[in-house]
Amino acid sequence: MQENYNKLLTYAYNITGSYEDAQDLVQDVIEKYISLDKSEIRNEANFLIKSTINHAINFKNRHSKKIVYGEWLPEPLSFDHAENKLIKEQTACYTLLVLLEKLNAKERAIYILKEAFDYSHQEIAETLDISVDNSRQILSRARKQLQHVKYAPDTANSADTDILHRYQTALSEGNIFKIEELLIDDIRLSADGGQRIRVIKAVETGKMATASLLAYVQQQFLAGKRFTFQTFNHQPALCFWQGERVYNCHILDIDNRGLIREIYSIVDPEKLKRVY
Repeated sequence: MQENYNKLLTYAYNITGSYEDAQDLVQDVIEKYISLDKSEIRNEANFLIKSTINHAINFKNRHSKKIVYGEWLPEPLSFDHAENKLIKEQTACYTLLVLLEKLNAKERAIYILKEAFDYSHQEIAETLDISVDNSRQILSRARKQLQHVKYAPDTANSADTDILHRYQTALSEGNIFKIEELLIDDIRLSADGGQRIRVIKAVETGKMATASLLAYVQQQFLAGKRFTFQTFNHQPALCFWQGERVYNCHILDIDNRGLIREIYSIVDPEKLKRVY
């Protein structure tokens, strides 16, 4: 059951973007399965997968409107900790998880089944009770919105680590010019404070405005705080600590030129409580 659990949890997290919600969903599916009459269930794994995916879709549809300070961002996860039961190779990179928020729950599920788990359209149709043609159409529509982002990069990029170090140095110096040098012209910074922490701005775009905002936040809120370099969902991250807890986490999306094209700033303590 543990192997099934890890796979089910990975499906649910990729669809919901929340580890805690994914755990609750999978636990609910397993508890209901245990009490079922299994005489007509031919394949336990397939039944559990189908139940989890549909349960996660229904959950996502019910919770699509998230009232938070800032821009809602997925919960970041590290694969370095034993508590993380997700299957690394089948967990979406952070940028893709953010982009998946553009899709409705069914589009998201179909994309994940195809890209992460290599389902055929026949298998997707059977899992979601749709036609094969409908599966193909929905997948095509989903792909057009996701900017060809790689699902889960094979290995950490040493060049990305170098950019992360340069990014931290520029921030600590409050050097707007050095920060700008690391950003693409149409850089986008998104901040998520959750339901408790007010952020200065939900989204900032453009090199100059973003660099200025980063320098201001560094000076007002992050100066003197201990920092660590980490990797979440296959992407480099800079974490700032207040005592024993993470205060703010910046996850970077870096292009093939070594420039930062997206910064995801997570301040929501609920999403940072598993970061250590």
